[in-house]
Amino acid sequence: MNLPSTLIAGHGYVGTVLAQTLHDEGAAVTALNRSSPAHSTDYPVVMVDISNESALASAAENFGDPPEVIIHCAASGRGGGLKAYEAVYVEGMKNLKKAFPGIPIVFTSSTGVYGQNSGITVSETSETEPGRETGQVILEGESLALSTGGIALRLAGIYGPGRSIYLQRILEETATIEPEWPGRYINQIHLEDIIGAILHLLTAGVSAYAGRIFNVVDSTPMTQRECYEGLAAELDLPVPPEAPAKPGPRGLTNKIVSSAALKATGWEPTYPSYFDGLKNDPDLIPSLWEKVESEREP
Repeated sequence: MNLPSTLIAGHGYVGTVLAQTLHDEGAAVTALNRSSPAHSTDYPVVMVDISNESALASAAENFGDPPEVIIHCAASGRGGGLKAYEAVYVEGMKNLKKAFPGIPIVFTSSTGVYGQNSGITVSETSETEPGRETGQVILEGESLALSTGGIALRLAGIYGPGRSIYLQRILEETATIEPEWPGRYINQIHLEDIIGAILHLLTAGVSAYAGRIFNVVDSTPMTQRECYEGLAAELDLPVPPEAPAKPGPRGLTNKIVSSAALKATGWEPTYPSYFDGLKNDPDLIPSLWEKVESEREP
């Protein structure tokens, strides 16, 4: 692959795998993170909070050649609320733009910016009216990225080794199915396919898609009911009971997110459906069982 030198802002669930993959493909990569990594890495990780303008500026001064592209995949963390979102997705983006002028930023956004509730299919041209202020903050982050000649990637619900909210809930017996029929659509994307989408766009060259927005989601629409009933059948577990929906931090929506625009560039997911990931990722189920069991220990 012909990959650019890359600075990754955020060394979490997506960032760590992305950084290692880029390194393995021969790209020069550096990661930024608020804390030092738990284990040694094959690439440099600089400890800096991107929401701290002076600290980031100081870190930038120590770079030799500037990166050719920046990928913002920092997360707001759990329970931080609106201020945490603003710090990471707005102030962090502004600070990156200032510290590394002229460098395009690829921003990992969220399909949560679509507030549709009627089960319709949405694309990148659909209205973005999120029901929560946090969604508006993410849209502001997108705008900042696009202003650098970058790209916004609206990621669906992420799952992969050690992470799948639906699989975790059914394993820990806290899952419930919303009683509405046929049910609310949920949209998923495997971690490996997020990495694949980013590498695909970097290989083509960010400038080829400057100012574009892409949805990153698998190819198979699925309702919440279909998800839990399918998991129960696959794992030989009881079907969860019915209970009213509980909105998450980014609200409660009902839409099918289309990835047609990204596929038109030549990208295809390795796992076209959530159940393809469940069956073909050998680490997914064991890692979630291990996580659930460890949380049950006294």
